Parts: sequence; C-alpha cells; structure tokens
Amino acid sequence: MDLSGFPKIEIHLHLDCSLSYEVANTLVPSLTKEQYRRDFIAPPKCRDLADYLVRAEQGFKLMQDRQALHLVTHDLFDQLAADEVIYAEIRFAPLLHTLHGMTPEAVVEAVLEAGREAEVRTGIVCRFILCTLRSHAQTDSMRVVKLVERYLGQGVGGFDIAGNEAGFDLSTHLPAFEYAYEHAIPVTMHAGEARGADSVRESVEQGHTRRLGHGVRAVEDSSLLNWLLEHKVHFEVCPTSNVQTDVVAALPDHPIRELVKMGQSVSVNTDGRTLSGVSLTDEYRSLQRVFGWQADDFLRANREALRVAFLAEAEKTKLRQKLDAGYS
Repeated sequence: MDLSGFPKIEIHLHLDCSLSYEVANTLVPSLTKEQYRRDFIAPPKCRDLADYLVRAEQGFKLMQDRQALHLVTHDLFDQLAADEVIYAEIRFAPLLHTLHGMTPEAVVEAVLEAGREAEVRTGIVCRFILCTLRSHAQTDSMRVVKLVERYLGQGVGGFDIAGNEAGFDLSTHLPAFEYAYEHAIPVTMHAGEARGADSVRESVEQGHTRRLGHGVRAVEDSSLLNWLLEHKVHFEVCPTSNVQTDVVAALPDHPIRELVKMGQSVSVNTDGRTLSGVSLTDEYRSLQRVFGWQADDFLRANREALRVAFLAEAEKTKLRQKLDAGYS
C-alpha cells in the first residue's frame, strides 16, 4: 500500500521545529549539511524532553524578522504539499520571535500574512495555534491568550501551552486558560509527555482542554483513560517524537495500539518535521510496519483530527469529502 498519495491532516506541528536545510541555509549561508544534521535534528534517542528541546532553539533563533518568518512559513507549506497534507494546524510561540525587536503582534501578523499567501499557492487549508511556554511568566501567558483572541478568525485557531511540563508547574498559567474558557477560545495543551497521567488530569480538569498534545502517558491511569474516552478527549499522537524523548523505549512499545483498541480519539502527527526528521508519510509507514495499520486506520485517525480541528463546520465538511474520496 502506497501511503504517500493519501490525503492527510496534521494538527500537531511546530513551525520553528520544521525548517528544511534549504531555508536554514538561506538564512545562514555558511551552514553546512553536517552542522544542520547535528544542530537541528534530534538523535533517535534523547535523554528526555529537555534534551530533545535543545535542538528546537536553533529554529526560532533564526526566525527573528519578517523575512525569515515568511521564508520558514512558505517552506513548511511546501513540505506539507509534498506530503499530500490538505489541512494543517501549525503552532508557534510568538514571544520567542521578539529577540531582535519585533513585537508579538508583528510576529503573528507576519506569519498570518505568509500563511494566507501559501494557502492560495498550495491549496492547503491552515490554522495557526499560538503557544505560551511552561517557562513563561503568568503575564506572558495572558499576553499570548489575548493575542489569540485578537486574531481568532483571521487565521489563528487556538491557544496552547508547550515546553517541559516536568520542570514547570501548570498553576502559573491557569489564569490564561480560565480566560480562554470564559471567552470561548479553543485550546489544546501539551500534557502526558514529560510527566505522567497527573499532568493529563490537571490539563482536562483545570485547563478545560479536550485536546491533548501527546497525552500518551494517560495510559498509566485506567480510570482517567475511561474518563477521556467518555468525554471524547483527543490525543494528538506523535510516535517518532515520543521515542526520541524516551516517553517509550521503542515504537513497538508505544501506547497508540492500546489507545486505538479501546476506542480513544487519536490522530497521527510529526510534532516537528525537522526536529524528528520525519514526514507524515514516514509516520504512517512506521505504523503500518509495526502495528499493521491499513487504509481504514489512517482514515479513522484523519477523520478524528478533522472532528477536533479548530475550523468551522462548513470547512470541515469540504475536507471530509476530500478525505473520503482519497481513501475510497
């Protein structure tokens, strides 16, 4: 089965972790392929999430002006088009791109402008998710959620918190998620990756999220799993990334098999196309090889991704028709 031609949906994808060598070399002409592989791509096995994220810094450090943000955004759309992605949710942390004097508003507007241009050029439908980070201050998180509110419906779809959950308490950021909840701002949250099921529980109970970035360590708590199933909470699963960050020892140990078997809502994503060194087609091939996934399994995962997408229902209907036609 040739998976490369199937239409795909990706809803967990970091902009600053997806720079191709070509665009990185354009921004830093002296950058060699050897340096790129060493500094931008994480090894197959890192010590933990913090070790993995060290390489993520390389991307956002290059994305500090309007031109760079445009180049990286267009470049990622090209990667998505080559991978037959028809809808993507791309996330980034605006405050990371202000090191050279850009305002957060200018950062968001630059990415949105490039996204609109790339949508017309490629035909890919896209929404952007703005992230706060675990390491940010409470005021930073409030600033980001209000950016989401300001640009919601203009290409921004929702709010997220990323970073090393094992090192920083969620309580600092809960006022921002309360604000999102009170103002009907869609949210997803990184949880159940560097910390266990307790991180997932606090995210759904206190953060009011019904989408989990990763979330796979929820399998450590059977009562929580049952609750997540009952409430149709969605797992944005990134298999290769989970192996790299040592959430699981190897892909055959990944809990995606258990999650799918019990009927959980699951999608398949790359996390960072450069950082993890994979396309979505690569992820699909791995699931086919290791777990025996077939076309129906991939269609189900894509339909679940679309169900929880930060997108109007009329647009979902059009994309669902494309999906069904592509897998028929």
